[in-house]
Amino acid sequence: MRRIARSDDAMNYLEQALTFDCAGSRLSGIITRPVTAADTGVLILVGGPQYRAGSHRQFTLLARQLANQGIASMRFDYRGMGDSEGEPRTFEEVDDDIRAALDTLLERTPGLRHIALWGLCDAASSAMLYAHTDARINSLILLNPWVHSEAGAARTRLKHYYLARLTQRSFWKKLLSGKLSLGQSANDLTKSAQSALTTAAPATPTDPRHGLPGYIERMRSGLNRYRGGVLVILSGNDLVAQEFISLTRNNKDWKRIMRSPRFTQCFMPEANHTFSTQVWRDAVADHTSCWLAARHPDKNIRK
Repeated sequence: MRRIARSDDAMNYLEQALTFDCAGSRLSGIITRPVTAADTGVLILVGGPQYRAGSHRQFTLLARQLANQGIASMRFDYRGMGDSEGEPRTFEEVDDDIRAALDTLLERTPGLRHIALWGLCDAASSAMLYAHTDARINSLILLNPWVHSEAGAARTRLKHYYLARLTQRSFWKKLLSGKLSLGQSANDLTKSAQSALTTAAPATPTDPRHGLPGYIERMRSGLNRYRGGVLVILSGNDLVAQEFISLTRNNKDWKRIMRSPRFTQCFMPEANHTFSTQVWRDAVADHTSCWLAARHPDKNIRK
């Protein structure tokens, strides 16, 4: 399938649906390529139980925005997801999928010299785990990385949810009108406080799909071994992002990595987890293309 952008698009681009092999399974993907492409391409990784379009077509729209700025990209379904064959895998088990997709992007898009991995939530975590194993990866764009633990989540809820609610007019209106269950709220608050203060709290989520024991340390190790540039984009209205911020501020090993000159951070205070509005989505695409243009100058990247 091929699609040429409408004449009123900022730049014409071509979309091509394709299939490719990964360990005997047939995977589905879409390459979005500008008519005149830069030598930098982006492999968009899918986070969570989603397929290549993303929630509210987020990845489809991102790919087209990048193409309008001169950057080719590919988005695809992991094995066991969307239109791809095979058994479902967690974000820690997709190295082969990423490598096969990257092979395909480079094969189908001649002229690419620089490759960035772009990932939101646990797709950002997958990128951290994978990047140091593949010398073709020059850049990482990580949005609201998943570093969830029971204790970390509890501390984040206490600071950014329960304490914040005390300053909200809606909270006091519900309280005074009797529409708020104080018993349930107090119980939830107590559980969060106990989890946050218990040093023996589990270091990983209880659901193995959300991370196996030691996964945060493996991510840190992978990121430390990767030598390319990293752009971190964080949402202000997102507990996942706040948990990442807390980890990188309070853990000395993560703090040291994030202070490296290889890292650039961008904070979008109003944005939610998936950057669901057009304004936020456009800002993410602009941050991505401008940062890539600064790293790999190319006349075909439109800033």
